[in-house]
Amino acid sequence: MIKVGIVGGTGYTGVELLRLLSKHPDATVSVITSRAEAGIPVADLYTNLRGHVDLCFSEPDVDQLGQCDVVFFATPHGVAQNLMPALLATGTRVIDLSADFRIRDPELWAHWYNQAHGCPELIGEAVYGLPEFQREAIKQARLVACPGCYPTAAQLGLLPLLENNLIDSEQIIINAASGATGAGRQAKVDFLLTEASDSFKAYGAGGHRHLPEIEQALRDMQPSDSKPAKVTFVPHLLPIIRGIHSTTYARALDSSSLPDLQALYEARYADEPFVDVMPAGVHPQTRSVKGSNVCRISVFQPQQRDTIVVLSVIDNLTRGASGQAVQNMNIMFGLAENAGLDVVALLP
Repeated sequence: MIKVGIVGGTGYTGVELLRLLSKHPDATVSVITSRAEAGIPVADLYTNLRGHVDLCFSEPDVDQLGQCDVVFFATPHGVAQNLMPALLATGTRVIDLSADFRIRDPELWAHWYNQAHGCPELIGEAVYGLPEFQREAIKQARLVACPGCYPTAAQLGLLPLLENNLIDSEQIIINAASGATGAGRQAKVDFLLTEASDSFKAYGAGGHRHLPEIEQALRDMQPSDSKPAKVTFVPHLLPIIRGIHSTTYARALDSSSLPDLQALYEARYADEPFVDVMPAGVHPQTRSVKGSNVCRISVFQPQQRDTIVVLSVIDNLTRGASGQAVQNMNIMFGLAENAGLDVVALLP
């Protein structure tokens, strides 16, 4: 049985980790930390876990966490950097759900996250945890940087096109919308029910901190002789609790010689347990993935012209965060990849 620790368990990604791990057949959570809630039973804060999790929150302690086989960080950006060197020195493996180790350039990270990187010496070691692209590297990783929610949806949608050099990589547009849980659990006026309900808005159109993460991963997917991917990324806030819908537009390099895109996507993801390529002409819905680790994808070539449209939907808390983190853990420890994740989405 894998012994698990969670640092920062009071946010939405923390409770999602607990929901999934509480029923994992090969893992057990032995410690969960929160400085603000230390001493409080987890089930008092999240009553859905009553009868499933009997732990209390505790202060972060490297010696205690170091006794775990794997530690998840579900913390705000900048926190994991401070504990990472000491924790890795204990021999435990780490899966970081924050953005601390996703971007390989520390100066670029500092620009987008408005603080100096506190642990640049470990950035090069971190493996970007998108299983469909990095599975072999994840198996051996000591430190996994779990992808962000918007990047996950966008990257899975574009992967087959970029791998096969089918699109103009300098003209990619990603128009994506997320439920309010994507902003975390902290109180903000914009996310009050009366502010967000019955409304739909864009934000970060001038630049969003997920952009460099998206571009870095897309460039890793490209053949070495391709022009580096450049993306216009515009996120939106949906008046729903959880879910992401990403619509991506890309221009074909040669629309007259494109392969059958439906067949291309079906073949690329045929053996992937958590990517579902929808039948031709079907539009995926966020409600079809709620609470699951599945990404559903559709691909279109409207009017058979040179624009390719890819639709992808995920649950931002599951496939976009905690579910993908558990999937990474399963890969790292040689477990069945769907262990603890073989759940049916909630509907309605």
